[in-house]
Amino acid sequence: MTAKWETVIGLEVHVELSTETKVWCSCKNEFGAEPNTNVCPVCLALPGSLPVLNAQALEYAVKAGLALNCKIQRYSKFDRKNYFYPDNPSGYQISQYDLPLCYDGYVDITRKDGTSRRIRIKRIHLENDAGKLVHAGDDVAAADTSLVDFNRAGVPLIEIVTEPDIRSSEEADLFLNKLRSILKYCGVSDVKMEEGSMRCDVNVSVRPAGSAEFGVRSELKNVNSFSAVVRGIEYEQKRHISILEEGGAVEQETRSWRDAQGISVLLRSKEDAEDYRYFPEPDLPPVVLTDEDVERVRASLPELPDAIMARLMSDYGLSAYDASIIVAEKEYADWFLRAVELAGRESAKTVANWQINELNRVMNEKGLGPDQIPVTPEQLAGMLKLIEKGTITGKIAKTVFEKMVESGKDAETIVTEEGLTQVADEGELLKIAREVVAANPKVFEDWKSGKQSAAQWFVGQLMKATRGRANPQLALKLVTQALEEQAGQQ
Repeated sequence: MTAKWETVIGLEVHVELSTETKVWCSCKNEFGAEPNTNVCPVCLALPGSLPVLNAQALEYAVKAGLALNCKIQRYSKFDRKNYFYPDNPSGYQISQYDLPLCYDGYVDITRKDGTSRRIRIKRIHLENDAGKLVHAGDDVAAADTSLVDFNRAGVPLIEIVTEPDIRSSEEADLFLNKLRSILKYCGVSDVKMEEGSMRCDVNVSVRPAGSAEFGVRSELKNVNSFSAVVRGIEYEQKRHISILEEGGAVEQETRSWRDAQGISVLLRSKEDAEDYRYFPEPDLPPVVLTDEDVERVRASLPELPDAIMARLMSDYGLSAYDASIIVAEKEYADWFLRAVELAGRESAKTVANWQINELNRVMNEKGLGPDQIPVTPEQLAGMLKLIEKGTITGKIAKTVFEKMVESGKDAETIVTEEGLTQVADEGELLKIAREVVAANPKVFEDWKSGKQSAAQWFVGQLMKATRGRANPQLALKLVTQALEEQAGQQ
């Protein structure tokens, strides 16, 4: 983007709620079942079937709204959003139009440069998901067919609509990651984008820098990864600017993002609200919430990422960067707090270093998710106690850590079985130090001439000879003694 133009972005995020059953019926809310096995007359919109609101879905929607700093509508209702598509058997979606359940919320994000911005949430409403179309090219569809799986039809869904406050792909990425984290902490959704339980429509427009008027927007539908959101925004802002700088006019459109090709393609001209012919849902009563209802849900909220991050910084002395990495996933924060509980508060920074530098590295290399942490807090705490007692060195600990990952055994068992105990016998180490010095006369001469780094080189050789098992402070002391002995003999 050039300095002449400003990008304006609004997001519509669809999040499936992790209820046991669907929003209007008692069919299982389950991902991965055989096609069309979790269905009933309500899901399939058969004549005479009537919806009944799932109370847990309503509570989860309110819980999400409170976690996202929203006001909660005490009187709301459901509406029919009419559109015709093969995965929508009723010809309409039960949604909310003019009285959404939650409104006027916000999420604060912090950019890479350290500055913060508040992204306002216009509304959160409760609705049902549609079925899933399987098109030609997918494994189960022949070249000239499309199939419909209605298992997803009726799954409870909240739509989170932001104000057009986002100004870059970076901010969109930060917002989505923060939103995902908050919803996961709340337990209202597993927010697995790979399973479709979190999807995003992206509205993008550009305007001359400093202008108060919004440009004509295009909408990218159902973008299913954060990285695709970033690429889609960057593509669309360049496309809009190119059209405008060539004297053309941007059309209001709904477009599909083709991530593999890195392009967007036209789906249809953008619908407006009147195209859906909203009217009140006649088969569901209004939703009336009391202050007591709302406060009961508020009391069930867990400690959220921002609060935990502040606590990690104030109570445990972690930097903002380290704390932000730890709270990014609920499982990581729980793991850290348990490890510190076992190892002791004074070990908090050490625990953070092992978690961020070693554990996260291993998980990234192995492609593990936050629910697949390969080392338990108990195992790490046990290893740190061995370091503290002097049983193993920090260098040996890295070997022990890798072996804990691979074997699942605790540190003490690994150290005992593999003979990794720290060598602290002065006589044995002094003997090795003398041998190392005698075998390297050139480096010894460097040390004699005042090159202090030569002593550290000898320490490295001693550590190598003991396979990293020597006490580092003792190794330096004995290397220095051996060097001085050698110098005294000349």
